[in-house]
Order: sequence, then structure tokens, then C-alpha cells
Amino acid sequence: MKTRVLMVCLGNICRSPLAEGILKSKVDSSKVFVDSAGTGSWHIGSEPDSRSIATAKRYDLDITDQRGRQFSKKDFEDFDFIFTMDNSNFKDVMSLAETDEDRQKVHLILEEIFPSENVDVPDPYHGGEQGFENVYQMLNEACEIIAEKLEKGTL
Repeated sequence: MKTRVLMVCLGNICRSPLAEGILKSKVDSSKVFVDSAGTGSWHIGSEPDSRSIATAKRYDLDITDQRGRQFSKKDFEDFDFIFTMDNSNFKDVMSLAETDEDRQKVHLILEEIFPSENVDVPDPYHGGEQGFENVYQMLNEACEIIAEKLEKGTL
């Protein structure tokens, strides 16, 4: 059975689509399924932000087939690991968790790089291109660690 990983941000058009695309590029798709979602409903059905698409493309990643969707309680059943992009997303996802098992699935993604520091991936939506590049670099580093842990079974 595949390990299932979900990336979550606010709108599911900037950070989590990048995280999804990056992690997909680092894992064996026959062993790991990766998806993304947003805590908000504004961008359901939308493709990722054009700046996220352009940033991904610079690294030979195509995220244009992704479509925004909203996180739901069912995601706790459907996914083994849920990585949130910031503390606000973390709180929103945790507020929907009903069991300890649900809560144990939820992690801040940058905890992989900065353990116990509660570091947020900044939302690049209202900024320029450099913000998207910075987000890509952070997520790439975190996803490299996640991919290694998934491969070793230590996540």
C-alpha cells in the first residue's frame, strides 16, 4: 500500500502546490502518493498561481495539472502524513482533528529543517518573484529530508 502525504497551505495555489510538485519529484510514485489542499475555499478548482508555476518550471517541475481543493476531515482518513506550511494552517487543520491518531499525522513542514522552532513558510502571494524562489528553496530542502525519511521508513 502506498504512503500518502498531503501538503496544506491557506489557498492551495502557492506553497502547497510547490511542495506537492517538489516531493513528487523526489519519491517513487509507485510507493508514495502526494497531494495538496488549502484550509480556505477561495481557490477550489483553480490551477496554481502563475508565479508558482513559473518557479516550478525553472526547476523542470510541471504543476499545471494541479487544481485547488479544500482540506476536509476525510483527509485524516486518506493520508498518513499531513504537512502544513505555517502555524495558522497547522492550527486550522488541528481544529478538525478528532482523535490523537489524527493529530499525530499533522506536522509543520519546516520542522524537518528547524526542529522545535515553529518556523513558517512565508506566504509569497502578496510579494514578488523572489518570495516564490525563497519558498521553493525552503520547500526543496524540507522535501529532500521528507523523501529520505519516507525511503528509510523513519518519518
